[in-house]
Amino acid sequence: MSREPLDLLHLGRERVIGAYLLDTPDGPALFDCGPTTCVPALKAGLQGRGLELQDVPHLLLSHIHLDHAGAAGVLVRAHPKLQVHVSPIGAPHLVDPSRLEQSARRLYGDEFDTLWGELASVPQENVRETGDRVLGLDCFPSPGHASHHVCYLDSDGTLYAGDAAGVRIQPSAFVLPPTPPPEFDLAVWESTLDELERRAPERLALIHFGVADDPREHLAELRRRLGSWTALVGDGATEEEFEAAALTELGDDAPPYVQAMPPWQSYAGLRRYWDKRRTETA
Repeated sequence: MSREPLDLLHLGRERVIGAYLLDTPDGPALFDCGPTTCVPALKAGLQGRGLELQDVPHLLLSHIHLDHAGAAGVLVRAHPKLQVHVSPIGAPHLVDPSRLEQSARRLYGDEFDTLWGELASVPQENVRETGDRVLGLDCFPSPGHASHHVCYLDSDGTLYAGDAAGVRIQPSAFVLPPTPPPEFDLAVWESTLDELERRAPERLALIHFGVADDPREHLAELRRRLGSWTALVGDGATEEEFEAAALTELGDDAPPYVQAMPPWQSYAGLRRYWDKRRTETA
């Protein structure tokens, strides 16, 4: 199938959130599905590939953040045979998303419903916990952005990367490290980057947004900026100073990046990371 993502047209903007359609030995599968607000665009994208939602038996999730997995329960309601593959850590939060929704509503406030829409439960019988192999793909933990994050590597060399390989709204070359609260951890993410480099994928399928054909350079850029942005906050930058610095780096590329990963969210995750470290060493 085409390696190009289905554009989910989040809030009407192109190239912010995508999902991938891939072949497996058990039929078509989606990699990530976006939030419920994007379900009409997801269905339209499938129809553009000659499929209805009911023609897709599997949904592979990188992690349970709402921009990647928020629609899972609503999709299962519409397609009760859909099997949802998710890490063992993330699985309970699909079955009972109440804590996830409570946390997200605290973070997004009145914007929650506009951004994400309904967060519905996935029935236990539809949840499949990931192991080392899923539908013919290698599957492995990739924490740092989120503790429950997994990636999938196809035998054709495509790494379905979720957020573990960062945000890059192509054709831009800018690689942004998404560091929302509460689970960002620099050392853990650097270990994940070591693992991604060790596996030497030929290309990176990014949810935000598009397929990167220069994985070595891409991951090196992510590693560099992950270090520099973490240090900037560790050195005492305020939220306003951090946002100004990030927007200056992004330049004219900023609008879709800011929608995919708002600077205030990145700052909040970095600030939490440093506060936690300082508490642990106090």
